[in-house]
Amino acid sequence: MNIQGLDYNTQREKLILPEYGREIQNMVDHAVSLPTKQERQLCAETIVAIMDRMYPQNRENADYKQKLWDHLAIMSDFKLDIDWPYNVEQAKRMATKPQPMDYPMTRIPVRHYGKMLFEIFEQLKQMEPGEERDHLVRLAANQMKRNLYQWSHGSCDDEKVASDLARFTDGKIQIDLDSFRFEKMEAREIDRKRSNKKK
Repeated sequence: MNIQGLDYNTQREKLILPEYGREIQNMVDHAVSLPTKQERQLCAETIVAIMDRMYPQNRENADYKQKLWDHLAIMSDFKLDIDWPYNVEQAKRMATKPQPMDYPMTRIPVRHYGKMLFEIFEQLKQMEPGEERDHLVRLAANQMKRNLYQWSHGSCDDEKVASDLARFTDGKIQIDLDSFRFEKMEAREIDRKRSNKKK
């Protein structure tokens, strides 16, 4: 169906700052097109006053007026030739999209332990026996048990943790299950992890 004057937002030009809506964007476009600087100045001040009324809760912020003028500059694509009451140079940095981050492609043997635990395993391989290493072993083993519980549908076996710890540290770390005590997982923590998995 093609009715003249009837169009959809998907067919319209994408809004630069959608939170202000299409009418404000149309006002900004109109302000840019005005022939004299005086008219543009008056129009810009009116637009900022309307933007201010749209979000009165932001008035508590220290620099909210500066932000309104920054947003006006961004919406005009920095083409609005007026006497800006604030320096809008920082708005250019706000409008610049950040470079996409590289996705980490590190392969780990067992995903449920995660990359950080494998970094700890590597560290444990290099450490000399002593109190510091024992403390790190306790932290690693308890975290492994939590991860196993979370990703193995509630089953976590102490022998599995001990076996995996020995395997991933090339046999350097051997925990004696007769003397080693894991931290007790509280019922509240277990329930929270179960509910997180359901989501």
